[in-house]
Amino acid sequence: MFAVNEQAEGPEYATVAWEGDSREVLQSFPESVRQNLGFQFWLLQQGERPTDYRPLTSIGPGVFELRDQDERGWYRVVYLSRIEDVIHVLHCFEKKAGKCPEENLRRRGGV
Repeated sequence: MFAVNEQAEGPEYATVAWEGDSREVLQSFPESVRQNLGFQFWLLQQGERPTDYRPLTSIGPGVFELRDQDERGWYRVVYLSRIEDVIHVLHCFEKKAGKCPEENLRRRGGV
């Protein structure tokens, strides 16, 4: 089960805002990937750094990518860093090849 506490209690927790179909796409990922990414979101909500992420400076400042993989492929979650206690999830996708599909780059704003 994917466990992002969208409305976590307490001043230290950020809220998660899902843009477009990002939540539905993420829910279609395999269970193990959802669990791993859920833990990464939990870290983000507490103001900590996730364990597998990278900045996407080609898109803009404050935009990052969470990463996970399994035997089927690679999974990515693009998000805007915590602003006023909100983490904006911009886009989620699965890639089967090492290179990012051009349509995902366009959707994220990188082309």
